[in-house]
Amino acid sequence: MNQREIVAEPSAEGRLGRRHRISSLAAILAGLLTTALAYFFQQSLFGDLHNYPLTVLVFLWMFGVMLACAFSVVRHADAVARHLGEPYGTLVLTISVIVIEVSLMAAIILHGENNPTLARDAMFATLMIVLNGMVGTALLMGAMRYWEQEYNLEGARSFLVVIASLAVFALIMPDLTKTEPDPSIAPFQAGLFAAITILFYAIFVAIQTMRHRSFFAEPVNGKGEAAAYLAAHQTQSVGPLRYHVVMLLLTLAPVVALSTFLAVIVDFGIEHLGAPAPLGGILIAILVLSPEGLTAFHAALANQLQRAVNVCLGSALATIGLTIPAVLAIGLIAGQEVHLGLDRTDAALLVLTLFVSALTFGGARTNVLQGTVHLLLFVVYIALIFSP
Repeated sequence: MNQREIVAEPSAEGRLGRRHRISSLAAILAGLLTTALAYFFQQSLFGDLHNYPLTVLVFLWMFGVMLACAFSVVRHADAVARHLGEPYGTLVLTISVIVIEVSLMAAIILHGENNPTLARDAMFATLMIVLNGMVGTALLMGAMRYWEQEYNLEGARSFLVVIASLAVFALIMPDLTKTEPDPSIAPFQAGLFAAITILFYAIFVAIQTMRHRSFFAEPVNGKGEAAAYLAAHQTQSVGPLRYHVVMLLLTLAPVVALSTFLAVIVDFGIEHLGAPAPLGGILIAILVLSPEGLTAFHAALANQLQRAVNVCLGSALATIGLTIPAVLAIGLIAGQEVHLGLDRTDAALLVLTLFVSALTFGGARTNVLQGTVHLLLFVVYIALIFSP
């Protein structure tokens, strides 16, 4: 490397750091300004949702601002995770994302008419988007560039065995028990469901961050692209820990505050416009998963498939392991029904997805075939929403 390259490299990192700081400040300002406008002009903006052009405009603006804040939350949470190390880093990153998801679910559940299937729809949407949409896209993008990609088999298998157990336990078993119409609305069984899911997740986090950390590390393959990606990603965490903690809280606050107003529009669309009931869950999943999806796609293109697997499967596991206890607790405290059991069609699609995922990550390499199959399953899921 010549002297000119050595001098230019720090300036490139500095530009990247400034770009991230500017985008974070812009997200905070947009979030705080939007929150203030929503509170001060609440009656004008949300009093008459039958003014469809205004309602659509407000929804798109709020969703865009919340999405920008979500990207900033994940970026700063990741930086905090790098400062703290494991296992605290993983918990900070996971809890930051789950706070967004639970706040959105709680706002929609508690607003308007009772929507007992929202949590189920959101978790099912998350699994379908992650295991089929995100995984399929990442595998296809990586295979188109590298033909085949390697990952750590033990790590993927560890993720899937817990995801499959929790998914079947939480989303299929409730319809097979004798409690009618769903055991998740009975206080004792709801508490049992919550305790078991938390226990599953806690055991996995202990294994991932302490006992078997090597299972989730990138295979050593000498790829220059992976090293380049890791170097670029690490520049995102430039800055002291205190700075990232403050920015994390400032970008998280508008998302939580705006979730109530977004719930008003989502409820109106579902209750009065005849929109598909799972649409609320899909919107929550998109808002929560978009930052992590982009991270997974960049990692796959950099030939870091293990990082893409960790991000995708970790998102699915955290959603089931932490969202279910939170939502069940909200339902019991607020006296709202929460139904977790899927209908037969969705249950069959979930089982098929878990089976295909086990086959996909049952070997040491992936190629374009696996990515295509997962994307086709995702298309089927979307089609069944609008034409069940």
